[in-house]
Amino acid sequence: MSGDAPHVDEALAPGHFVDSDHADVRAFTETVLGGAQDPHERIRLLFAAVRDHLRYDPYSVTADPADYRASAILAGGPTWCVPKAVLLTACLRAAGIPAMLGFSDVRNHLNSASLLELMGTDLFVFHGWTATHVDGEWRKGSPAFNAELCRRFGVAPLDFDGTQDALLHAADGEGRRHMEYVRERGTYLDLPFDTVMTTLVETYGPAMMRPHRGKAPEDPAFRP
Repeated sequence: MSGDAPHVDEALAPGHFVDSDHADVRAFTETVLGGAQDPHERIRLLFAAVRDHLRYDPYSVTADPADYRASAILAGGPTWCVPKAVLLTACLRAAGIPAMLGFSDVRNHLNSASLLELMGTDLFVFHGWTATHVDGEWRKGSPAFNAELCRRFGVAPLDFDGTQDALLHAADGEGRRHMEYVRERGTYLDLPFDTVMTTLVETYGPAMMRPHRGKAPEDPAFRP
């Protein structure tokens, strides 16, 4: 993590989008934890729950800021990488674990034909992940790809308990180059919604946006 990270106490407070004080977020967090006390086990449980509770859907990008509050995501909001990172960040804070949002640009060397046509590139800007503070260190974890989707394409789902970073797969199950991190965009206490949306439109054009949550088309070639 960068040296200009805020004090860990700031990474425990609720935000507008990271609404970790919302009753639904707190209830979901408590149910997932089930009384677990070890910090690493608590992180592992919350990461896996967010990873698999929401199916990754790169076609679900909306321009409505109300869709990107953690409580709305939990209730069925968009489920691409950024909202999943928002939800995980909120759940960790609800559990008393300092967490922030982090962003990178990543290149998907196995992008599907339909996404390439929609995006015009294999570069995903502002890929979202969560930075978690444990044992005096900040660790990165990306809950984007749910386990079922990973199994479809021969890769193990990411696990994350804060002992080491867990970022997107560098190779697929056949050893082919997959996700490449090409640019860091920093960490934030809350979602920089306007910056993210402006960058998406500038990069991909308005066709990427949906007025409401979209549904991924059936695309047998789709790879996470």
